[in-house]
Order: sequence, then structure tokens, then C-alpha cells
Amino acid sequence: MLTRRTVLAAAGAAVVAGLGGRRGAADAARTLRITYLYGTDSQFGAAATVMSDEIAKRTGGRIRLEQYPNAALGGDANMLKGVQLGSIDLAIITGSYLPEAVPEVDVFQMPFLFKSVAQARAALDGAPGQDFMQRLAAKNLVPLAWGENGLRHITNSRRPIVTPEDLKGLKLRVPPSEVLVIAFKALGAETGVLPLPKLYDALQTDQFDGEENPIATILAHNLQKVQKYLTLSGHVYAPALIVMSPDAHDDLSAEEKSIVADAARLGAQATRDFAANAEASGIATMQRAGLQVVAEVDRPRFAAAMAAAMPEYDKRFGRDLIERLRAVA
Repeated sequence: MLTRRTVLAAAGAAVVAGLGGRRGAADAARTLRITYLYGTDSQFGAAATVMSDEIAKRTGGRIRLEQYPNAALGGDANMLKGVQLGSIDLAIITGSYLPEAVPEVDVFQMPFLFKSVAQARAALDGAPGQDFMQRLAAKNLVPLAWGENGLRHITNSRRPIVTPEDLKGLKLRVPPSEVLVIAFKALGAETGVLPLPKLYDALQTDQFDGEENPIATILAHNLQKVQKYLTLSGHVYAPALIVMSPDAHDDLSAEEKSIVADAARLGAQATRDFAANAEASGIATMQRAGLQVVAEVDRPRFAAAMAAAMPEYDKRFGRDLIERLRAVA
């Protein structure tokens, strides 16, 4: 099957041949573009760097990655569409936007779905995660590896959040996830959706009282400068997915596909390592910035307060899927 990329490559080869092949073996090298939402000093930047190094090493420089951090090619929604259309080769997509391709993936945004980070990773690495990859592959995507955005925690500028009642009346920014909107509505908070790059200004001007994000993301966007309280709720384990365009993937040899897949798995591990380190060290950084930290919340009490949301979750995802994820060992 001829893809747009294949046609362009063939045309380029013809031009080189017409020039007598003077450029030689260098023409065999190709560049793949990888883009992601955050900066290079982030969990996603760590993944892209690991992938770039591994691919260059294992292909002898025949393939190299060109990084486009900080949503240089558009936000997550644009990245996802670009990968599907073949205008973007590779992207690291946050879990909040994957439901645009497969709505059921939004189940991972359910607060308190998993008991621990280890359980969440086991679900993604095991049969449930592979099942979702197959569903995503049917949407003109090549899923390569599940990475990690991190545990989501709550920050705000009004008061410490210790109990579910403390959320009542707070204006919280959430990502475009109906699951999170439903959850925080059940807890009594007022929610609004806003793109992450606009969040700092929105918090600074009191458009929102607070937000919820992984520690690494909060620090990467300096949100600690416009917040007063951090609650280590860990209410959602936020995954990410390294995906590739089918066009770009089809242009690789079998060996190259294996190399890229292996590099993506190493990149995914790099996101997990980075997120874990940020979780460990970032809290102290935020304390130094002046935030009051609530280290523990009554998770069963929060989970019980969300009972009103469960009928909607059962309707969207099915109780069987929810229980299957909760049962992962």
C-alpha cells in the first residue's frame, strides 16, 4: 500500500538519483518527529530523550528523533489527530485525551479506581492495557507503550482540603474528562475545563480556586506560585501513551519497527521513573515555595462521598470493566 509518506520518499529518491547520487549514504537517514505537551525537563521529555538515544544507537544513526516539546505542534487533541492523519510521526498523549479516540479509556480517570501505583501499572501492562491498545489501534493509531503522567493531587488558594466537605464551593479546573467532572461534582466542587497552557493565568486571576495534576506537571508549569495548599490525594493515576502514525510505522522495516517498539518501552519506563522521583522530591520543592501540604486524606471517606457518581460510571463503562480493573493484583 502506498502511503503519503512513501510517495514523498520515492519522489525524493528520484531527485537524488537525478543528481547522480552525489549525497550518498546520508540519504538513507530519516528523521521522525515526536511531540508532547510538556517541556524537555519533564516526564515526557525524559521519555523522548531515552527513545531518541536508543533509536540512534541501535540504527547506527540511520533513524533519529526530532523533539517538539511544549505542544509545539499543538495540544493533545491536535497531536492525536495529527498522528491519525500522518502529519505527526510520534506523540506522547496524556490519558485525558485518549477518550477522543476510544471513549472507554476514560475509565482510568475514575478517582480511587486503583489502590496503588503498582496496581495501576499492572493493569496497563497486563490484559486490560493490551485490550485498550487493540481498541486504539483500530482508530488509525499504532500504540507503542503505556507511560505515566503521574498521580493527580489537588492544589488550591483558599483552604486545606482534608475531607470531601472541604471541596464544596471550590472552583476547580479539570482536564477535558467527563469522568472527573462527574466525580468532583459529586464531591460538591464547581468544575471547569481549560487547556493546561492557560491554567497559570486562570489561577493567578482567580478564574479558578484550584486544580489537580501530578506533582511533576504542577512544577513544570509553576502552578505552585499561584496556589497556597497542596493535598496529596492521589485520587487518580494518570497514564500516558506513546503512539505512532500508521504511515510512519508502515515505512519501517521489521527490524526498525522492533527497535522503535523497544525504545518506546524504555521511554515509558523513563516516564514512570521521572514521575516517581518528582513525587518524592517535588513535595519538598512546593513546601519551600510556601505551600501548606496536607500529607494524608481519608481515602475511604472520599471514595464513599463519590457514591452518587457510580451509577453514571456503571452506565458508561460497565460494572464488569470497573471490577476487572479493581481486581488486578
